[in-house]
Amino acid sequence: MRGNEYQQLYICSQLVKRLGEMEEQGRLTPGKQIMVIPCVNPYSMNVQKRFWSIDNTDINRMFPGYSLGETTQRIAAGVFEAVQDFPLGVQFSSFYMPGAFVPHVRMMKTGYEDPELACQFGLPYVILHAPRPFDTTTPNYNWQIWETKAFSLYTNSNGRVDQASAREAVESVLGFLAGQGLLRYHRYGGFLSRIVESKDMVSLRAKRAGFFESFVPPGQEMEPGVPLFRILDPYLGTEQSRQTAPEAGTVAFVRDEAMTYESTTVVKLIPSEN
Repeated sequence: MRGNEYQQLYICSQLVKRLGEMEEQGRLTPGKQIMVIPCVNPYSMNVQKRFWSIDNTDINRMFPGYSLGETTQRIAAGVFEAVQDFPLGVQFSSFYMPGAFVPHVRMMKTGYEDPELACQFGLPYVILHAPRPFDTTTPNYNWQIWETKAFSLYTNSNGRVDQASAREAVESVLGFLAGQGLLRYHRYGGFLSRIVESKDMVSLRAKRAGFFESFVPPGQEMEPGVPLFRILDPYLGTEQSRQTAPEAGTVAFVRDEAMTYESTTVVKLIPSEN
């Protein structure tokens, strides 16, 4: 949906490739349909802009869309009309803040969410998120309201292709589809997913603006007191602040841009289970 989601486009392309091979081999279930929409915003992707280039609007915040509205509203309406009747829906998403996540499945808490079903993707975490007002215009939220079991999958890259996490995403989707009876496939590996509420995650903010230097990647297990990141003065190069892990847990999110503003969330932790 966004012009910098190259990882998400790559994952879709690999799914199209694998599903095409399976179809030729007769491994797709007769009478079932799998639709893949690799990209709905090629214009922004061609000019390397995250949002719609004409008016800087976000298609991902335009759902369920309006067929007589502005361009991005019309695009959203066309996409939603094509997908709203499917019982299962998967979106490869990127976060509203620039950064890398530990691979996980995210679901909105709409009253229609099914976290146990989300565990069948076999990713390390299933994160349940209480929707804020601006979340009500996302595909995931509206899919669920229209009674589709909707899942958002996050990997640890956006603007560049990370083949390892892309393969993990493709394997997780194929394994999930097989579990729902849509194709014949056996996935090796995978995780026993842990269900986490997004409100329980620990957000660590930059105390000063400057160059952001992380010491840890997403997915790393941490003990209290282990250094997580530091902020450098952009003119003097001196260390302005340093943050250590306040408690034991797993690094869930790390900002991946060179600089940060003061009070910006740069690292998120999933606390260890008691």
